[in-house]
Amino acid sequence: MAKGHAKVWFDTPFPGVRCRKHPARKHGVKRDSYFQVRYQKDGKRREEALGWASDGMTAQKAALILAELKEASRTGKGESTLAERRQKITKAREEEAAGKVTFKQFWEKEYMPHAMTEKTNDTLKSERSLFKCWLNPIFGPLPFGEISVIRMEQLKSKITKAGRSARRVEYALAVTRQVINEAKRRGIFTGENVVKRIRFPKVDNRRLRFLTPSEAEALLSVLSKTDRTAWEMTLLSLYCGLRAGEILKLTFGDIDLGRGLITMKDPKNGRSRFAHMTETVKEIFQAKGQGDPSGLLYPGAGGRIRSEAPRTFQKAVEQLGFNSGRTDRRDRIVFHSCRHSFASWLVQRGVDLYTVKELLGHATLGMTARYSHLAPENSRKALAVLEGILNEKPKTKGQEQKAANQVD
Repeated sequence: MAKGHAKVWFDTPFPGVRCRKHPARKHGVKRDSYFQVRYQKDGKRREEALGWASDGMTAQKAALILAELKEASRTGKGESTLAERRQKITKAREEEAAGKVTFKQFWEKEYMPHAMTEKTNDTLKSERSLFKCWLNPIFGPLPFGEISVIRMEQLKSKITKAGRSARRVEYALAVTRQVINEAKRRGIFTGENVVKRIRFPKVDNRRLRFLTPSEAEALLSVLSKTDRTAWEMTLLSLYCGLRAGEILKLTFGDIDLGRGLITMKDPKNGRSRFAHMTETVKEIFQAKGQGDPSGLLYPGAGGRIRSEAPRTFQKAVEQLGFNSGRTDRRDRIVFHSCRHSFASWLVQRGVDLYTVKELLGHATLGMTARYSHLAPENSRKALAVLEGILNEKPKTKGQEQKAANQVD
């Protein structure tokens, strides 16, 4: 008999197994007993509780469990402590419960609430529409483990047969991939993201059209008379190459008039960058004066960050007829066309692609290479270097020596 922590423990006929009696509760005619095992692991003594006799535990069962723990410790196979056993059981139960969470349940309870804190209103609207029309009818009632390659192909086929574009198919696959990855990140699903095995359609979504200088002047003229904010934001994109999202997040603290720099924090590619001001842009900021460093330059309702560029921009575009008769979205003028125009104008005027890449904040030169066709004169000059090489007459030894002497 041993005593510790004000509790009396009794040895049992089985080595390493002991019990204590409940002060009042009975199990049958005897007092209820609580069993514990004691053993050595990694040179240290461990004591682990098993449970009450009233819950089905006996000294003999405890001895069998202790023997299994010792065998696992000796062979390295299985759980060698009760704590490890309980962790395995808990994990198995969690995985079983997670396997029953459906795509729809996760979308509504986990994915969208998180997306509402991270994404713009336009993106949320698009994803909700995508879920309602395409994702929910196919994936909604399915646990993640049942979303198969066949189901993914059904999604692609359904969107295509409905006459939607390859871009729509790509978007649906991309959002599905995001949802499954988020479920994996939260431990709801532990299997493979099946979207990895799906072939995405090839989509050329790059905008082909940009504003001519005369179109830009006409647009700015209309905006200057209807919406000062839209006029300023359009100038910032045309003259500095800023995205709408970057402009909407600008604060007074991001403007450095002394150095003529604009700081973009957390832009699209995640890398903060600087943009250089033109004199016109500098005058715009000088006119605003000093403000709260954390205050937005172009706040929306309630002082919050706007979700999109002013709608007066698109109204001015339609008023000027820039999009009349153009059905291909790549040929239509939108606010992002201002940034596209900024880059196109630079390349047309001989600015090298690497410099344009840095000004745009592109992560790779490949992203900027789309503008290379706008510099045909540079290509002609490069090819002119080769002109006549094959027609050159071989130099005599005397000519080669004379050329070498001139170099020396």
